[in-house]
Amino acid sequence: MSGEGGFDDANYDRGMEELLKDDQDENGEGGITEWTEVHETFDTMNLQENLLRGIYAYGFEKPSAIQQRGIVPFSKGFDVIQQAQSGTGKTATFCAGILQSLDYSVHECQALVLAPTRELAQQIEKVMRALGDYLQVKCHACVGGTSVREDTRILQAGVHVIVGTPGRVYDMLRRRALKSDSIKIFALDEADEMLSRGFKDQIYDIFTLLPPKVQVGVFSATLPPEALEITRKFMTKPVRILVKRDELTLEGIKQFYVNVDKEQWKLDTLCDLYETLAITQSVIFANTRRKVDWLTDNMRARDFTVSATHGDMDQNTRDVIMREFRSGSSRVLITTDLLARGIDVQQVSLVINYDLPTQPENYLHRIGRSGRFGRKGVSINFVTAEDERLLQDIQRFYQTVIEELPSNVADLI
Repeated sequence: MSGEGGFDDANYDRGMEELLKDDQDENGEGGITEWTEVHETFDTMNLQENLLRGIYAYGFEKPSAIQQRGIVPFSKGFDVIQQAQSGTGKTATFCAGILQSLDYSVHECQALVLAPTRELAQQIEKVMRALGDYLQVKCHACVGGTSVREDTRILQAGVHVIVGTPGRVYDMLRRRALKSDSIKIFALDEADEMLSRGFKDQIYDIFTLLPPKVQVGVFSATLPPEALEITRKFMTKPVRILVKRDELTLEGIKQFYVNVDKEQWKLDTLCDLYETLAITQSVIFANTRRKVDWLTDNMRARDFTVSATHGDMDQNTRDVIMREFRSGSSRVLITTDLLARGIDVQQVSLVINYDLPTQPENYLHRIGRSGRFGRKGVSINFVTAEDERLLQDIQRFYQTVIEELPSNVADLI
């Protein structure tokens, strides 16, 4: 079933198969091969002692499915395409692969990681720094909204890894403030998001400024055709590591819906739930920046304490709000999809979709946060009459059942 606004999963999978088949050259070579080797523990991955120390110090005990499959091929120098849901440890997978491959005696940029938003770039840089703590890795986040002069100064002092957003990274490469001569690894995180945001040309421009033999890693929850086009143009004999969609359960996350006949009744429904929200840390997703502002103003007008963040706010404001939320001094955060992938807040146990996401893939990016690494969580979806089709699409896409919200919701959290 496809049709208007429908998501046809069989079609999607068929498209994937064809793209992978097409990827072979005339001699039937150069196709993408599946990587099947699995490591049940970090200890068997043959990683440097100091990297292992960093991994364990960060709090990882057992590798997640993508880490069991993905760290080794990337650290061995293969071009990789890795596909797994948000919140399954993709970031740590490529961070570990990169940290294993660097020459720490050379104080030049050897790895470049691109991400679609500043928040995510800063998050990745934190993980890279933490895992590489005992290796004395030097990394820097190159993102818009910060001082170019300061960036240039840090780069000149010497860093091993740059994590950044496409605009600023391209700018630094063009100015030669970031020298690409020693870059041997190029990783694209949340590649689907980067391409849908129109960064494709910039990514291609960055590729042309990198050494020809650079190792490429593409990491993504979904792989749209444009992502495979990148792999075809810039990768040699890539291996694919896929944690399949049917393994991408929303395990441990209880999912509910509330029937709200009319859009204008959603606000009352949310206010009724506020006491429950404030017990724990909650994130509320709306589909537009305007809606985030409207909802925040209306909640505050009714004397509810909420914070809000979206892409129109300047970086400093966003940083302050996220700090308050991480520290728990603000408990209810209203935001858009833009930040769904940058909110790595350990304590979030309730997500409310005030608006259902228009793309089924984004559902996972939103609620996949609350159940990270098997932690329990609850998600509540507000569904108007027009949304029923979307709700069905989401349930079919994830082969999951979303039940009506029971009255004792507070007991579930």
